[in-house]
Amino acid sequence: MRGWTLGSGSSGNAIVLECGASRILIDCGFGPRAIAVRLRTLGIAPESISALLMTHEHIDHAQGAERAQKKYRWPVYASAGTLLALPDIEARWRRPIAPGVPVAIDGFTIEAIAVPHDAASCFAFTVTAAGSGARVGVAHDLGAVPDELYGSFARCDALLLEANHDAEMLRTGPYTPALQERVRGGRGHLSNAQGAALAASVTHPGLRAISLLHLSAVNNTPELAEQAVTAAVRRAGFARPVLAAPRREPRLAFAL
Repeated sequence: MRGWTLGSGSSGNAIVLECGASRILIDCGFGPRAIAVRLRTLGIAPESISALLMTHEHIDHAQGAERAQKKYRWPVYASAGTLLALPDIEARWRRPIAPGVPVAIDGFTIEAIAVPHDAASCFAFTVTAAGSGARVGVAHDLGAVPDELYGSFARCDALLLEANHDAEMLRTGPYTPALQERVRGGRGHLSNAQGAALAASVTHPGLRAISLLHLSAVNNTPELAEQAVTAAVRRAGFARPVLAAPRREPRLAFAL
């Protein structure tokens, strides 16, 4: 299995996972044209995507979802709350999923984990390749780490995890007190330190890749996020590079 981030941050988020000839997209935070251009940069035709998984309905994850779905006829897998917030998706393309209920999609097995975020009903995912058993954990937006996430991510071969902000940059930055509280609250976003703690807690000898998602352009830098998480996982025995996903262009996140 291979995975690429197509862009990550407040300006848009999307991830594509591939196993053999099967491909799925997680989130569609860019318009249909931008998604198509980024996929084709990787040699992937948008028409080859088997399904769109949605973590939640916020615009940086969903702004292109309805239009791209209509164009490419992707079935959309998401929580009932997220689907309700995407009214332009026809009923025949809606696939409601629930935490703890595995779903098979064209060679992948998807498991959703409910996470706290100020959206209708936000999910993290584990994605397992049916043929090889390779397993990936994806957690985009969460204000705190639920117990279920630790157990689900502890067996992953690759992790794509949020490291949204540096706590000191947020505290001294331009955000209003109310917005600061929203970001660091239990339904906002993980700080570098929180992302580092999560990564370290699920590190194991079989873990092969860690990519960092959704870095704030105002309250974080790739260097700070990478340093914080690298230091934590090094102590836990992970020796490979930890890299922050670029904001505006595709990059390989893992190859298993």
